[in-house]
Amino acid sequence: MATMRRRTFLGLTASASGLACGMRAQALNRKPNVVFLFSDEHRWQSMSCSEMPELRTPNMARLAAEGTMFTHCISNAPVCSPYRGMLMTGRWPHQQGVTDNGLPLDPNQATLGKTFKAAGYRTGYIGKWHLGGVRAEPFGFDESLIWTDDNIHWDKSEYHPREGEPVRPKGYNARLMTDQALDFIGVEDPRPFFLMLSWNPPHSSFLDAPEEKKALYPTGSLPWRANVPESVRNGEMKDDAIWSRSTWPYCQGYHAHISAIDDEIGRVLACLEERGIAGDTLVVYTSDHGSMMGSHGLGGKRQPFDESIRVPFFVRCPGAIPAGHICNALFGVPDVMPTLCDLAGIPVPDSCTGHDLSRAIRKGREPISETQIIMHISKKNASGGEDHPAPLFRGLRTNRYTYAVREDDPWLLFDNREDPFQRSNRLDDPALGEVKTALHAELAKKLKETGDPFVSK
Repeated sequence: MATMRRRTFLGLTASASGLACGMRAQALNRKPNVVFLFSDEHRWQSMSCSEMPELRTPNMARLAAEGTMFTHCISNAPVCSPYRGMLMTGRWPHQQGVTDNGLPLDPNQATLGKTFKAAGYRTGYIGKWHLGGVRAEPFGFDESLIWTDDNIHWDKSEYHPREGEPVRPKGYNARLMTDQALDFIGVEDPRPFFLMLSWNPPHSSFLDAPEEKKALYPTGSLPWRANVPESVRNGEMKDDAIWSRSTWPYCQGYHAHISAIDDEIGRVLACLEERGIAGDTLVVYTSDHGSMMGSHGLGGKRQPFDESIRVPFFVRCPGAIPAGHICNALFGVPDVMPTLCDLAGIPVPDSCTGHDLSRAIRKGREPISETQIIMHISKKNASGGEDHPAPLFRGLRTNRYTYAVREDDPWLLFDNREDPFQRSNRLDDPALGEVKTALHAELAKKLKETGDPFVSK
């Protein structure tokens, strides 16, 4: 077991976390604290406050009621590492190098951690990293506890202290990560803090969700999306779906994990309230990408469909952000860094390529919606490698349309206003001929601007 420091946030017991949360802040910080919570593979559609009222997610609904909820936050590259590279740098994958899983992020770049640390914040990162190595300190974090082997959610995951051997605690890894986050929040320090907490669930394994959460969803208690084929509902899957033919237990477990993550959000919110700093803390909840869950007969992510690219995004800071604001504007991953910086009142690095939506969040107004690039760049490190069934593509998600091209030719065109479940590919529809031409030209322009070498006919 690693040696513990006197004031540390490595504690894993409920009593230690309770003591940390029981302390009240002596004074409010001039800059807001920031707690950035994100899970892995949580799609926007699977929440009680979005499309699934049957699901138990009261704390996500609370974030929506007490802050801003984006309905069209887009995971531009719906794969773990490419998302995280964009999140950390505010730059596109080809600009910062993380184009697939298994690729390290170069620390010689401006990052969220470096930016907040330079502005006087105490910075911490806890949970899944997936950007190479087991230390986040080179990226500007004063403290980091990186977890590995975390796809098995009970008793198998390890976290890596700065010194000593990895530690393998017993329990549900999302809860253990939250314990560490509560201890980080409880450290007495006059500086504001910036904390990123990255949970692994609801990422597979879907079958090892907490039993009490699975019990909430007996067979047939949750609806399938309208674009899930009858064959999938009956337990059959395509050979290339990378998903078990026993589909209901996977659907049940996936949503049970989401309810478990909702509990962890609630624990963080309770801690901030107990310490008297809820009104001085900006809380974000989001996810790195979605999950198909049988829609279009597919599992996993790496797809241009909304189940893969649309993710939750909530921002709450009582007294500073209007409550109950629903924002329908498109919001992409490169937009997160400049938006967070401006909300915290710190300079945005010149390297950021995204748009700052902080004014829209503060004032509760609908901003001008920017078309979002969507992409699947590489699958060398995917399950099955180059044989992974998800095609490489580039595309656009606009307010109304989804357009995607493969390396050989245009592929998909959906009118999401008329066809919200994306069941009718209108690529060859003469009525959308001008739309297709305009979208193709806009895509080529945006790819050139970002330095993406992708070429399509």
